[in-house]
Amino acid sequence: MRDQALFDKIDLHLIRVMYTVLTERSVSRAAIRLGMTQPAVSATLKRLRDLSGDPLLVRSGAGMVPTQVGMGMVEPSASILRAAESLFAQARGFVPKVANNTFRVAASDYLDPLFLPRLVAHIKLEAPLASIEIHPLSPEAQYTQQLAQGQVDVVVGNWQHTPAELHMGRLFGDEVVCLVSADHPAVRRGWDVRAWLDADHIAPTPTHPGARGVIDEHLDSLGLQRRITARSAYFGLIPDMVASSLLVLTTGRQYCERYVERHRENPAARSAVKILPCPIEFPRMMYYQLWHERTHASPATVWLREQIKTVALGLRKC
Repeated sequence: MRDQALFDKIDLHLIRVMYTVLTERSVSRAAIRLGMTQPAVSATLKRLRDLSGDPLLVRSGAGMVPTQVGMGMVEPSASILRAAESLFAQARGFVPKVANNTFRVAASDYLDPLFLPRLVAHIKLEAPLASIEIHPLSPEAQYTQQLAQGQVDVVVGNWQHTPAELHMGRLFGDEVVCLVSADHPAVRRGWDVRAWLDADHIAPTPTHPGARGVIDEHLDSLGLQRRITARSAYFGLIPDMVASSLLVLTTGRQYCERYVERHRENPAARSAVKILPCPIEFPRMMYYQLWHERTHASPATVWLREQIKTVALGLRKC
């Protein structure tokens, strides 16, 4: 088949289905993400296989994996979709009230339990036709790759070191403190460095393989190690775990104060958690948003980053 005849059979929808199937590695998940029926995605995948002369996606154990040819198509198809998305965006600029963009933000809830709900509400108020997707920062999430491939637009979190190829915008800094149960012995008698290190600590599950977290990275630099006896991938549930145990959570004051306020407002949980100073001096916990060069000048993503900054700074006034 001549190249021109092949190109005539390819449209943007076909490219979008191909990229989604290859990255999701599942016809059913791709159908949900695309808003299509599973038979329609399967039919399009068959068409793609006929055009490429390759299976593209094959079974491996209980799941599916891209073939070598399929893997080689992921980044080119992502580039085509990014180019198509921005083809007229630069000329039109970005008008929030009529924009129908989909914004994708990867974040954990450790910045502030109010941050993500307020961000979603703020974006829907300012850009009512736009969609927003909140993606987790999980051990499986390779956020640098997700940003590069356009799977997310912005990542929000706290790091001591970030990849040099990413842009970084500061949101705010926060004092490091400890959250404990009101019944914790340290509330009555205080603690020194050794008592704090030997306490039962709870920490979030690392956001990516090999990650240590800013607390443990700083302890490493001092030649110290705390005793972590519990971890949770659900950061928003940790304060309740602390309230009913002798676990110690070490994190930003703003996050801890939000939960102290909630417990005070609930008579059944009055004074259930307390904030204590940490006997080890930590640098301020800095929160940032990260983005890739590919969206650095995009009017829509520039607008998104401004909204994230506005909402994050607004939480300091609550």
